[in-house]
Amino acid sequence: MKSFHSFHVLTMLGVNGIPFKLILFGLFLCLHFASLTAGDDHQFIYPGFAGSDIIVKGLAEVTPNGLLHMTNGSTQLKGQAFHPTPLNFHEPLNGTVRSFSTSFVFAIRSIAPGVSAHGLTFFISPTKNMSSAFSNQFLGLLSKSKNGNSSNHIFAVELDTVLSSDLLDKDDNHVGIDINDLRSVKAHYAGYYDDMSGNFHNLTLASFEAMQVWVDYDGGRKQISVTLAPLQMAKPRKPLVSITYDLSGVIKEKSYVGFSSSTGILDSHHYVLGWSFGMNQPAPAINTSKLPKLPRIGPKPRSKLLEIVLPVASATLVLALVTVIFLVMRRKIRYAELREDWEVEFGPHRFSYKDLFHATEGFKNKHLLGIGGFGRVYKGVLRKSKSEVAVKRVSHESRQGMKEFIAEIVSMGRLRHKNIVQLLGYCRRKGELLLVYDYMPNASLDKYLHDNTMQTLDWAQRFRIIQGVASGLLYLHEDWEQVVIHRDIKASNVLLDGDMNGRLGDFGLARLYDHGTDPQTTHVVGTMGYIAPELTRTGRASTLTDVFAFGVFLLEVTCGRRPISQQDGQDNPFMLVDWVLDHWQKESLPNAVDTRLLDNYNVDEACLALKLGLLCSHPLPIARPNMRQVMQYLDGNALFPEQILEVIRDGGMDRGTNYVVSSPAPSSTSYGTMSVDLSGGR
Repeated sequence: MKSFHSFHVLTMLGVNGIPFKLILFGLFLCLHFASLTAGDDHQFIYPGFAGSDIIVKGLAEVTPNGLLHMTNGSTQLKGQAFHPTPLNFHEPLNGTVRSFSTSFVFAIRSIAPGVSAHGLTFFISPTKNMSSAFSNQFLGLLSKSKNGNSSNHIFAVELDTVLSSDLLDKDDNHVGIDINDLRSVKAHYAGYYDDMSGNFHNLTLASFEAMQVWVDYDGGRKQISVTLAPLQMAKPRKPLVSITYDLSGVIKEKSYVGFSSSTGILDSHHYVLGWSFGMNQPAPAINTSKLPKLPRIGPKPRSKLLEIVLPVASATLVLALVTVIFLVMRRKIRYAELREDWEVEFGPHRFSYKDLFHATEGFKNKHLLGIGGFGRVYKGVLRKSKSEVAVKRVSHESRQGMKEFIAEIVSMGRLRHKNIVQLLGYCRRKGELLLVYDYMPNASLDKYLHDNTMQTLDWAQRFRIIQGVASGLLYLHEDWEQVVIHRDIKASNVLLDGDMNGRLGDFGLARLYDHGTDPQTTHVVGTMGYIAPELTRTGRASTLTDVFAFGVFLLEVTCGRRPISQQDGQDNPFMLVDWVLDHWQKESLPNAVDTRLLDNYNVDEACLALKLGLLCSHPLPIARPNMRQVMQYLDGNALFPEQILEVIRDGGMDRGTNYVVSSPAPSSTSYGTMSVDLSGGR
């Protein structure tokens, strides 16, 4: 009883005047925060993923031998993997992000070393729901609409194998630090610094060689460091990429860690072999000797039995030598290509003739998509990637200017836009050039407008195609790294994908030049009826000559008539632009709309298309809008300048010869016509 009384007195009196209950409460809080902090010093390690509780989504899967297989070669899809539980990244007292460290071993395989589409990221995200993320250049991490939003709260390290100019990539083989945005805050060409000499050594991410990555964040110094090295090599002292950045406003308190990856048009595989992570401590070391093995590439090793039989087979080999030489020579002639030293730098964009030959089954007629004025177009399926392609065979004899022409083809192969047919590469034989494009299953728009055996496109489809082509032209004129003048815009060069979206194709006549400079083209090319008046006078193409052709294209799609045609019983050809202009002046513009639509169309949109077509095809270049203005009019973000057309109605637009009317060109086929001008006039 006395002891209890003494304790009661002690709790009442406390120490130095402080109540003892308050002292006990303070001790309890200290112990609570200490235990909370100690509990968040989290670490884990996956020396392979067989039997683990890793969460996979999309294409990602765990192989039987324990590889985390992020993508399986399917094109334009994504895969994601997450550690199953969220981690507490914030310090309990001040809310700053704790120090953390992670390490992982990865490998990327594609159709050839150094060629891949696309890359792999390690990320920290507040959610596991990333279903809205895009594939291709968005790496399965973000979407176009969310890219750059601070509300993403995503930190990532990207291992990117494709140069995406719209994401400001500097090369197609880099490591970057991403903060809520796939436009990296800092990036560097893939490689490592030698500890002995300090020299930098390049590494090819898509070499299918396993490599190790270390990502470290120092919460005190706010320092992010990323280090890359070949497998079996110790972590280099100097990181590949380093930047000072406070992640406290980026990473949420409870966040998930994991990987994302995506594919484009190529057969690409992304693997993670092992992974470790440490919070407030170094990530546990990965024992690389115990990691699962990557799938083997190439032929199986020669068996012992073959080594025994080989001496016996030597006699047979000698007897068959003549036959083998004959077959080899015949094969060499069949697959012979024209290669020159200057083409070495274009190697990744060069297809072998053998691959294209087999893809089209020897260019059989059953795969023929169409015949144009400059070549034939065949459908093919590449044996390795199983990708569908269109192969255009173009005859050429002159070698003058070929180097510059191929350089432009390779440059345009980097164009990335949903409304532009992807030019994948080329191949050369003696007297023949082959261009390889994405295959468009619904052929060209020209067929749907002018072939009565095809289905009639409704107005919603036509207007979407118009908007798509306009968007593609805006990208070519203003939004890509160089200005691209197409020089042959017409319905037969607009191809339709599986969803009937319009894609601008056939860049055989295209011209590239840097922003802020003037093109020096002095050779008139294109298709009659679409050629701007000033082009025949000066020979200088510009973005406004493209706008002129787009204006004629607008009228062709809306009216369902060719720009120039010969009507029975009339000496003069039918001129579409003059005909629409007459309807405008007579205030009967809806009567110019394609009668096959049966009045089932949006009158305002159709009239806008016709008026915009007249404005774009104005004889004076200065009167034409640029493609950004065109997009604003089509999207309803700007009012159409009716007053300009009033000048036309009052006689301010000289018709007839100003439109460079000539006899119609032969009807072209899918993937358009192709003029290879090697005379130096390009």
